[in-house]
Amino acid sequence: MDDWQRFLIAMDKSETSRRAVRYVGHMARGLAEKHICLLHVYPEPPPDFYTRGGRLDRYQMVKDERAGIFLQDASIILEEMGISGRDISQQISMAEGRTISQAVLDIRKEGGFGTVVTGKRGVSKAEEFLFGSISNALARHARDFTAWIVG
Repeated sequence: MDDWQRFLIAMDKSETSRRAVRYVGHMARGLAEKHICLLHVYPEPPPDFYTRGGRLDRYQMVKDERAGIFLQDASIILEEMGISGRDISQQISMAEGRTISQAVLDIRKEGGFGTVVTGKRGVSKAEEFLFGSISNALARHARDFTAWIVG
């Protein structure tokens, strides 16, 4: 089992994600050894993106900039809760050729994160089919790690 004190928070800009960040902040505050990675994974461009003149580099830049804002806000929340900036990292990634859920699980495994946290967010059946529900995927695949789903 991977190190449970390595927290991966899969987040978006929702309030439930912010609650997940605060929850991890409370739980991790007293730990001597810890690492918290704030992760945002976004989908690939839609199928008609390129036929409408879209450029991948521009798409990624816009997505990265938007995610950077709420990840930085989450870092500030953690630091205000007493978590050292040295214990916090950020990662933004595009789910290339896979669902967002699978990308989160792959990043978890690659980084040796023993605790994965996400906010519960209601998605439609169509969104779940296209992008995958992160909370459902975590609950189904939590074998070598702990999954926390914050409502």
